[in-house]
Amino acid sequence: MIVGCPKEIKAQEYRVGLVPSSAKEYVNHGHKVIIETGAGAGINFTDEDYKEAGAEIRGTAQEIFDEADMIVKVKEPQLQECKMLREDQVLFTYLHLAADPAQAQALIDSKCVAIAYETVTGRDGHGLPLLAPMSEVAGRLSVIVGSYYLQKHMGGTGRLMCGVPGVLPARVLVIGGGVAGFNAARVAVGMGASVTILEKDHDRIRYLDDYFRGQADVVYSNIDYIEKNAPQMDLIVGAVLIPGASAPKLVTKSMLKQMTPGTVIVDIAIDQGGCFETSKATTHNDPVYVIDDVVHYCVANMPGAVPLSSALALNHAVLPYGLRLADMGWKEALLADRNLRNGLNVCRGEITYEGVATALDMPFNPEPEELAA
Repeated sequence: MIVGCPKEIKAQEYRVGLVPSSAKEYVNHGHKVIIETGAGAGINFTDEDYKEAGAEIRGTAQEIFDEADMIVKVKEPQLQECKMLREDQVLFTYLHLAADPAQAQALIDSKCVAIAYETVTGRDGHGLPLLAPMSEVAGRLSVIVGSYYLQKHMGGTGRLMCGVPGVLPARVLVIGGGVAGFNAARVAVGMGASVTILEKDHDRIRYLDDYFRGQADVVYSNIDYIEKNAPQMDLIVGAVLIPGASAPKLVTKSMLKQMTPGTVIVDIAIDQGGCFETSKATTHNDPVYVIDDVVHYCVANMPGAVPLSSALALNHAVLPYGLRLADMGWKEALLADRNLRNGLNVCRGEITYEGVATALDMPFNPEPEELAA
């Protein structure tokens, strides 16, 4: 198979779908790897590094899309990239279609086979192994950037995250105790903040309670608790995830008026539409905005702020699945592995993932003819 990796073109995105070590693994499996020139330059991987790994360099993204059987990326294809996709070409990347009807329609029109990292499931259907490393990064970053914007000159309340002797630390509310929320809470606890985690799953509540052992309060998540307690917080991290579907709006605009001026909210769920009613996607160029004196940080590719660490972590997670697709072909690979099959979002002009179809109010086919066996 010819595996292609174009340079990411989303604003402030320096990660790369294939680092040189990943390219070398594909080559060692007998595949041809083509990389757009400069694809890894943002994280100091040169074209020579890729050549030493056995890959070939192409001058433009168009050449990559024209030649490759499978495209491996990081972020969802921009509309100009969607136009370069062709029928039966495999696209393996993050998609987050539930919040992006234009991209969904463009993928449908291309008749490509689009497999989303974020809906591939783990062993026995549990967990999201290709989303997990970026959720870990985003969760940890959320508290780091949140503490930065709590500084008064950045628009925050002026409260030090860890406090000082005789002065209370910042109060941090983490909504969602999954991978992102857990990592946000770990960093916040490590920084000395007063942390509360909201979670609905009882098994997860017990796990979090056992892990933090009183260093963080773990509370059953409901709207009543959020309404009464969100106004008391300095930093609120939204880390709610419904795989493939739009995030629920758990903090409403009316709640903002009750918050202390300078409260900071960080929406990790913005890729799926955000879990705050007032969230709108921002970029690293212009990461925050203020509504009702509340600072909103809603960067849609948070891990892009630390692209070297993020790209390596993502490549390590994705590589075994990508090799399976290349070695077996997409049909056989999906038929052989139901968890990888769960990553299929669009196939030859049809949406195949129910959460995406529901969010976009579009029809879907859960079992396309090619996978009926």
